[in-house]
Amino acid sequence: MNDRSSCHVLVVGGAGYIGSHVTKALRDAGYHVTVFDNLRAGLRQNLLPGIPFFHGDILIPEQIQEAMSGMSAVIHLAALKAAGESMVKPERYATHNLNGTINLLNAATAEGVKRLVFSSSAAVYGQPEYLPLDEDHPKRPINFYGFTKLEIERILGWYDQLKQLRYASLRYFNAAGYDVDGELNGLEQSPQNLLPIVMETIMGTRPYIAVYGDDYDTPDGSCIRDYIHLTDLADAHVRALDYLNTNDQSLTVNLGTSSGLSVFEVLKAAKEISQVDFTVNVAPRRPGDPAKLLAKYDRAREFLGWNPQHSNVTTLIETMLRAYRSQP
Repeated sequence: MNDRSSCHVLVVGGAGYIGSHVTKALRDAGYHVTVFDNLRAGLRQNLLPGIPFFHGDILIPEQIQEAMSGMSAVIHLAALKAAGESMVKPERYATHNLNGTINLLNAATAEGVKRLVFSSSAAVYGQPEYLPLDEDHPKRPINFYGFTKLEIERILGWYDQLKQLRYASLRYFNAAGYDVDGELNGLEQSPQNLLPIVMETIMGTRPYIAVYGDDYDTPDGSCIRDYIHLTDLADAHVRALDYLNTNDQSLTVNLGTSSGLSVFEVLKAAKEISQVDFTVNVAPRRPGDPAKLLAKYDRAREFLGWNPQHSNVTTLIETMLRAYRSQP
């Protein structure tokens, strides 16, 4: 049986952009939640009233061990995630993503925690050999960030086998949007993805937006990406934890929509919804950018009963615009 109210969940990275949405979804689903965060990328603004908060760092084993005491499950969202930076500063990513995760896993197993939901990434796949990408697609990361995510998945496989730590590894595609209820509006720190950059351009903190390549083999020449709304993403974490609570086996699934949006489609919708005619400049292609990235999410639908409900361009942009315009 899955008794949510008796399941105490530690959300590691729960004050972050994605983590705060996952925390809210778990709370609303009836789980007992505690947030663990070092507040380097997370925000106090994202800490929800009434939810216990432990200010700590996964790089300090004693802190994560203390926070893990009494927990039934853990959601692991604490990672450095800038793919470009990972190629310049691999030591930071090795230390934080790999060493930090090992500290977390050792704390979990020492405290008898048997269920873990892991924030993985489509970056484990590398350049697509076919589309849409399914979970069995070859995994050849083209950046060190993606390598760390894949390496953690491999480590999880061993902890599953040796320590009976059951896990759900959720391979995100492009996470975007803000809480559809409007409760969470804390802006993502140092964003590097298209939609937050569009928002900053609309708000006037950037002079223009650069489109890297308009000659791809796509209908309008710009890259196509698979965007998933954070409310849908958070719902998948709840369903993944439900799955682990009722099935004694681990699971790896993609989280995407199978239907992408091109850069120019996003820009057109952003101009219409915001009523701001911002400047767009076409720049040369960036090396390593595939023309299309689309997820096959049949496995998430089959095992978790998950279907993205809010991941359309209108909801993505409207919720982001509300969050950005709500700032002081």
